[in-house]
Amino acid sequence: MKYDHIIIRYGEMSTKGRNRKLFIDRLKKSIKKSLADFKAVSIDSKRDRMYVLLNGEDHEPIIDRLKRIFGIQSLSPAIKVERDIEEIKHASLHYVKHLSKNIQTFKVDTNRADKSFPMKTDEINHSIGGHILKNTDGLKVDVRNPDLKLIVDVRKDAVYLTGEIIPGAGGLPYGSSGKAMLMLSGGIDSPVAGYLSLKRGLEIECIHFYSPPFTSERSKQKVLDLANVLAGFTGKMTVHIVPFTEIQKLIHKQIPESYTMTSTRRLMLQIADRLREKYEGLAIVTGESLGQVASQTLNSMYTINEVTNTPVLRPLITMDKTEIIEMARTIGTLDISNRPYEDCCTVFTPANPKTKPKLEKVQYYESFIDFSELIKEAVENTETIHISSKNDNHSLSFFDLL
Repeated sequence: MKYDHIIIRYGEMSTKGRNRKLFIDRLKKSIKKSLADFKAVSIDSKRDRMYVLLNGEDHEPIIDRLKRIFGIQSLSPAIKVERDIEEIKHASLHYVKHLSKNIQTFKVDTNRADKSFPMKTDEINHSIGGHILKNTDGLKVDVRNPDLKLIVDVRKDAVYLTGEIIPGAGGLPYGSSGKAMLMLSGGIDSPVAGYLSLKRGLEIECIHFYSPPFTSERSKQKVLDLANVLAGFTGKMTVHIVPFTEIQKLIHKQIPESYTMTSTRRLMLQIADRLREKYEGLAIVTGESLGQVASQTLNSMYTINEVTNTPVLRPLITMDKTEIIEMARTIGTLDISNRPYEDCCTVFTPANPKTKPKLEKVQYYESFIDFSELIKEAVENTETIHISSKNDNHSLSFFDLL
């Protein structure tokens, strides 16, 4: 016996008004792309639910794919059976024995939509419940707070069984919130910011600042590996590798040491903004968390942000380091970020960076240097790498992230 279809619940998308159809269409597109290699599968979308019709395909690998798609709050496998009580009992037992997790208690809840069915609701509940109890060990009935509520939906054409609720990734469908550029370093924070941006429906492209020979090829590969993890949630990722050596050398030659970090961040933001404009993004995403390091004090953010009017999104702004590390571990980026290959930010960190930099001072220091040509060259010489990732690259549990 095989599952017939999978029920998908929208969660947050259900609160959308007249735009709901746009979000549903985006989600349907993501699901079709993720399940493209399951040729027999078809998708039926409704206003409040979506149904993946399996048509003989194995449900387990499909559920594994669906759990990673943003916009799905939860999903449930379902079985369609003939309107015969013995068939229903057999299918109910199969359902209970093939759950994705162990249960201790259950309850049968029948919806007798077709009143012509020869058995009444209580009779169906007792018959199915008794059959399950006889053929399983250790299971008990709990009508108030069961681990599983087995739903038996009796209709004119057939009987449908469901009940197990599997958490999805939540959030909004990929691309439904527009496009942004993620400033991706090799550290712990920015990949987590990228994940949270994807979860809010953003399409993202990554920007990494690369300063050879001060940073190695291994540091570059580290960033590409982080981008590949993010690609596992969407199927693809684009990384723009910006040559930053000459700009950093000039900053450290001309800007007072305590202000080099501030000026470096300002130049990075200007280049990121040029690339955002070139690739039609609407915002810039960073991994900054308020007060975590010198460049992330409110004074620093104010001074650095002055170079652009583009929205700078900071998904981690109120999170502490412990929370960020735990999320990095869950999404699969922590071990990669901990590889001992430094990026250009850590290599050039001054001994005593300003935590409360003055805007007028950094403007004054930068007024003696014409960075415009170097910014133009950095944008023009940026290397763009496209990453594709198989949907089954990352086996993750999203339950702790919802």
